[in-house]
Amino acid sequence: MIALNREVETQSLKKLSLKSVRRAREIFSPVHGQFPQPDPESKRIRLCHKIQVAFGGVEPASKPTRIADHNSEKTAPLKALALPGPKGSKELRKSATEKALVVGPTLPPRDLNNTGNPGKSTAILPAPGSFSERNLSTAALMERMPSRWPRPEWHAPWKNYRVLQGHLGWVRSVAFDPSNEWFCTGSADRTIKIWDVATGVLKLTLAGHIGQVRGLAVSNRHTYMFSAGDDKQVKCWDLEQNKVIRSYHGHLHGVYCLALHPTLDVVLTGGRDSVCRVWDIRTKMQIFVLPHDSDVFSVLARPTDPQVITGSHDSTIKFWDLRYGKSMATITNHKKTVRAMALHPKENDFVSASADNIKKFSLPKGEFCHNMLSLQRDIINAVAVNEDGVMVTGGDKGGLWFWDWKSGHNFQRAETIVQPGSLESEAGIYAACYDQTGSRLVTCEGDKTIKMWKEDEDATPETHPLNFKPPKEIRRF
Repeated sequence: MIALNREVETQSLKKLSLKSVRRAREIFSPVHGQFPQPDPESKRIRLCHKIQVAFGGVEPASKPTRIADHNSEKTAPLKALALPGPKGSKELRKSATEKALVVGPTLPPRDLNNTGNPGKSTAILPAPGSFSERNLSTAALMERMPSRWPRPEWHAPWKNYRVLQGHLGWVRSVAFDPSNEWFCTGSADRTIKIWDVATGVLKLTLAGHIGQVRGLAVSNRHTYMFSAGDDKQVKCWDLEQNKVIRSYHGHLHGVYCLALHPTLDVVLTGGRDSVCRVWDIRTKMQIFVLPHDSDVFSVLARPTDPQVITGSHDSTIKFWDLRYGKSMATITNHKKTVRAMALHPKENDFVSASADNIKKFSLPKGEFCHNMLSLQRDIINAVAVNEDGVMVTGGDKGGLWFWDWKSGHNFQRAETIVQPGSLESEAGIYAACYDQTGSRLVTCEGDKTIKMWKEDEDATPETHPLNFKPPKEIRRF
């Protein structure tokens, strides 16, 4: 009896499995699961739309377009598209619109004689009853939006025309004199050297720091020069006497960046103690302490709000209100350390550089504009922008990239050459700065040299054409 029951259970399982297989075959059979082919009417509509988009401006819009029917000798008038035309075509459009479905705006017809803004046309499809809605491919009728990315301006390529030697360590900082007659550089050899812009001759060497000099700034309102270094010291130099007249004590670790306020007697310094300190130049008093969660690598000062912008190792950029010493906004678009920032001399924008990307923001709200259109796979230590819209970035592997400010297009990539006696790993660029006219660029490098760059005067748009392709996808962050 038990064996009989087992046999019955086995037979029932077989029947159930066969039934399941049969049902699955009926559902997923190629005959039943095959997608229906588009009918000739939808094919004709798509073809007519493509012809109208490509050749709509060649023939008069009032003249109906005809296409050949391969199945018969007759030609049928096009009922898929109704375009704006002369007064005589109103009745034709009205009769076609009564039994039609409006899909949406299509590309404007191109007028060969008119260079102004073209008009808009509307794609009209026959009513759904004439053919199956399921077979209509709307992808073929979608409007192709033209790229709105701004086209970059042509810039001449830059070339290295002078190499200055004199420092005995990595050159970490640079600043230009407001009169544009000289510039100063700070190095890991604990000295500050002053060079002549026109001839490149060394004019003066200043010693006073006991650590590498990481930040320099020359005041345009006083005869002062400010320096900061890894020795926790911030010094004020009198350029008439060529000596230190003030020291600002308060940093607990090395100072990485320094900036001068353009209208106030205030100097800002940021460093390894995770704060940006605001100092009164005259009294040497510390006014505010602006905190971050990690090291502060870059600082900017502006005459209007936000008056202070800081970039940190915590991958954030903070706007500060200098009246109250409080944070106004925090930008978290970056994912890695913000090591360099630069303001545009004329426009109300600034750029920040990190190992993940170079991003442009608008001021005063800090709204994200766009990323630069090419990734520089380096740790970017230096950024500079001139009035002509040429931005330069320098990386720790010796890459010097030139960008168009308006579009973010990278139009030149240069690789610095280390000097004889230096290692290949010392090709890093640690600071970059344009002169007051924006026609000369100075870069400070790890091979203990200072390189000066200028535009190639023989270059033309024909010899160096602009190879630009707008991005297919615009990232929001």
